[in-house]
Order: sequence, then structure tokens, then C-alpha cells
Amino acid sequence: MQIEIHMPDDLARFRLPEGVQQRLQALLDKQDQGQPLTDPEQREAEGLVNLADLLSLLRLRTERLIG
Repeated sequence: MQIEIHMPDDLARFRLPEGVQQRLQALLDKQDQGQPLTDPEQREAEGLVNLADLLSLLRLRTERLIG
């Protein structure tokens, strides 16, 4: 099975929006300061990190295809 995905020309779209990036950073900063994250915060942080990773992979893949 092959899936075709149309990639936008604007690679900047493959980044977390500023507000989402700030929220992720706030959660990571809280954790770095020794404050434990609540279970919902932990799940949120993990989800945002996974999303950021996926967007990075898509951006790298697109850059490689565009060359």
C-alpha cells in the first residue's frame, strides 16, 4: 500500500504554533525546576513532544524530497 501526501511548499508550517510551543516550554521548564507535572500535564507534554517530533520528521522528509 502506498499513500501519497501533498506537502506544502512553506516548510515553516511544519513547526508547532507559537502558543503551543510556549505551552510545551512552560511544561518542560516546570519539570526542569524540580516541580513534578500532574498526570494530565505529563500526558500533554508527551503529546506535544510527539507532535513536534512528527512535524520535524515531515519537515526533514520534505526538505530531502525538494532537495
